[in-house]
This record gives sequence, structure tokens and C-alpha cells, in this order.
Amino acid sequence: MEERLQNVLSHRGVASRRHAAEIIAEGRVTVDGRVVTEPGARVDPASVRITVDGKPLGVAEEKTRTIMMYKPAGVLSTLSDPFGGRTVADLLRGKVRERLVPVGRLDKDSEGLLLLSNDGDLVNRLTHPRFEHEKTYIVRAAGRWSDDKLRVLRGSVEMPDGYMTRPVPVEVLRIGDDNVHVLRFRLREGRKRQIRYMCSAAHLVVLSLKRVSVGALRLPDELEPGQWRDLSPTEIRAALGATR
Repeated sequence: MEERLQNVLSHRGVASRRHAAEIIAEGRVTVDGRVVTEPGARVDPASVRITVDGKPLGVAEEKTRTIMMYKPAGVLSTLSDPFGGRTVADLLRGKVRERLVPVGRLDKDSEGLLLLSNDGDLVNRLTHPRFEHEKTYIVRAAGRWSDDKLRVLRGSVEMPDGYMTRPVPVEVLRIGDDNVHVLRFRLREGRKRQIRYMCSAAHLVVLSLKRVSVGALRLPDELEPGQWRDLSPTEIRAALGATR
């Protein structure tokens, strides 16, 4: 049965549908020896030979697997880095047989909950903007505090590309006498480095940023930076907010 090429790559755990489309557009995918650059090209994966970066596409029968990781600060939430930076793939190398892709991104300087999966449907449903899974972050920020700063943090902020973010629920967990404060952000948009730009708009400097939940999933207290564990079927259903 024919399906879109980007969906085939996603279902095989190569990448999310969005990233798979980028891989195809870059000319890194061949179908029966011919380079295909159209993500929507329809193919029958059962009757054609597909390669990605010269390597044959893995078989569809690979067991789906999803893990939650405590990504440490300083580690990239990608599978490779052309500049030699440490990635989450390095943390899994030799320990996980399946090819898992990050579900969304977490900045290099940030830490906390990161999901990795080879379940294309799960990856799409947890990353596509229309599902708006709430993500919670605990932030330590430095700067002289005033109530006006909370008003700025909760309001819309213009991103570098001109996009205006929606208002965000922000809670003050601690106001420090040392001008170091602890805040909780609950985001549904999750634009790149959004919280850091929000804090900058309020004249605060982010000292640390930790993601503690994605939807119904919370970062377990027992996980240390760099550690991970598999999600149970119950946790996957909770993450999706629907019965699988």
C-alpha cells in the first residue's frame, strides 16, 4: 500500500515527520536508486528499496519503544552533531538497539525530561502544534525583582522572527533576597528558546532551566542527569491523552 515518503521514514523511526521532510528535501533519500526530494511522494515501502544517507531503511517490524530521559545540561537533543558535540545518542550508544529519535527539542543549555521514540505516530502527536501538550519548566533566574516583571513574563513576547507568543501562566515559587528567583512556566507553544527570551524581556538572566513534565508525564525523582527508563503502555496512553 502506497503512503507518503516522509510518513514511511517517520514510521520506521528515522525522524519525526517534519524532520523526515527536511531529510528528503536535502536529497538524502533514494527510492530504487533514484534521489527523491519531494516529501509527499507516494511509495509502496513493501516493493521498493529506500535508503537514507546510503543506508537501507530498516524493517518496519522493529518493536516500538519510547523512553524518558533526564537530559543533562550541555548535551544536544539531537542524534548527531557535525561539530562533535555530545548528544543524547551518545548517552544511549551500546545500551539501546532501536533507533530512537528525540520527541521535540530541549536546548543544549537546558536540562530535564526528554522523550525518545521510534513510534512515528507518537512522535507526531506529541510534537505537532495542534495537539498543544503542555510542558512545565522550573527556572532559576537572576535580577532585581518587581511585580512588573511578572506582568511582562505572563504577557506576549516578540520572538526574533517577529512572532508574538501567547500569554503564558507563570508562577513565582521563590523570591530570593540574593536576587535569584525560582519560577514555574507552563508552555503550550514551546518556541525555540522562548523562556529565555521571555526572561530577557523582563530583564532577568536565566541561570538554569529544567523541564519537569510533558503533558501528563513527569520527570521521576529517581532519575539522575543522563539516566533514562522505558515508558509503560499506561504512561504512553497518559502522554497522548487518549487510548492507544
